[in-house]
Amino acid sequence: MKVKFISFCLAGLLVSSAWSETVQVNDVEMHYEVTGMGPPLLLLHGFGSTGSDSWTSVATELAGDFQVILPDLRGHGRSTNPSQEFTHRQSALDVFGLLDHLGLEQVQAMGISTGGMTLLHMATQQPERLEAMILIGATIYFPEQAREILRNLDPTAVPEDRMEEMRVRHAYGDEQILMLERQFSAFKDSYDDMNFTAPYLSTISARTLIVHGDRDRFFPAHIALEMYEAIPDSYLWLVPNGGHVPIRGPRQDHFLCTATAFLNDEWQSGGPGVQPKLCN
Repeated sequence: MKVKFISFCLAGLLVSSAWSETVQVNDVEMHYEVTGMGPPLLLLHGFGSTGSDSWTSVATELAGDFQVILPDLRGHGRSTNPSQEFTHRQSALDVFGLLDHLGLEQVQAMGISTGGMTLLHMATQQPERLEAMILIGATIYFPEQAREILRNLDPTAVPEDRMEEMRVRHAYGDEQILMLERQFSAFKDSYDDMNFTAPYLSTISARTLIVHGDRDRFFPAHIALEMYEAIPDSYLWLVPNGGHVPIRGPRQDHFLCTATAFLNDEWQSGGPGVQPKLCN
């Protein structure tokens, strides 16, 4: 199914006002939405969410400067997942397939949590495909505190209020929702999917902004520092009193200003007297 409005392709750059499509990518039918005009900007959502749900207000603001691409990752929203398994490594391959479908050789990207972890796989599998990326609440491995939280979840006994919330997001009903709950819980036993070493991270060529809350209950702040120290061209924004996704609510305007300046390469590093653009 495809819905398009005023869209065309110019010199390999997809330009449109707003449209959506579901396409075959690997073994899944992947749904995505596109809005805005400008250079392509890929936005990847967190686990259990969807492209439009995670990024609604942010995408609206960014659409004035970028063509925003909002996929539903495998098994989320209106995307299928026949394998009923989820790894961030496979998620990266799915997104590459979507970019190939769109004819996009290189993009900038932002990812929340699982979206950021997908970007880490993309940035190491095919470094040339990402020019710049912003990682929000992401990790390079699952620490014990995250595993402990997941051990205390029962994916077979999801509270009804959470089921109602998830039914709004996911098109294929309770079976899809329970599959996602099982996959989320299974991360507690996953050791090879997210297992990035410093030498591996050093192969990343994308300009990278790491945004991390100092009160992230899943991934402690030292992991963000490890990423910053290992990724060559990286910046670290540790958000005081910030939780797992510290870009919403009263912080959103500051985040949008900072992210846009970074993506537009308005920051400069090195040399006495050289100042980056600052946001109030």
